[in-house]
Amino acid sequence: MKKIIFIAFVALACTFEMNAQQYKVITSVESIVSSGIGRSRIIDGNEEKDYAQFTSTQTEEDNTRNKSKRDEIRVKDFDETKLLNFFNIAGIRFQNIAANDAIITSKINALVAEGWELAFVTSAVESDSGKGDGSGIFITRYIFKK
Repeated sequence: MKKIIFIAFVALACTFEMNAQQYKVITSVESIVSSGIGRSRIIDGNEEKDYAQFTSTQTEEDNTRNKSKRDEIRVKDFDETKLLNFFNIAGIRFQNIAANDAIITSKINALVAEGWELAFVTSAVESDSGKGDGSGIFITRYIFKK
């Protein structure tokens, strides 16, 4: 009887361990700067941060400013994968887009091989706003879970 209870306990503990989920965010930033002078990268942070260390609660009674130091928030341990810019001097460069797709696919496949599952993808664009601006980025966040 003790063996059955022990085996049931171990099986239950393994079930809880398997249900714990972990998330990882990878960001690609692709330059939308004319003449190809921007920088495009995939960023993969290797450090973990606890958001609670940098969070304050504002109330009507206590609206003290958040005193977190920026240098404590910064991550210095990350992978930076070079991508090509969308534009060159002649304009939009479709080969660069295809090359970026191949590199991003390679990164996704490597993470999937490590046991990560692509759960969500979200994108945003800050584009050239007209005469005199000449800058912009296309940013995509890939959210993985394990």
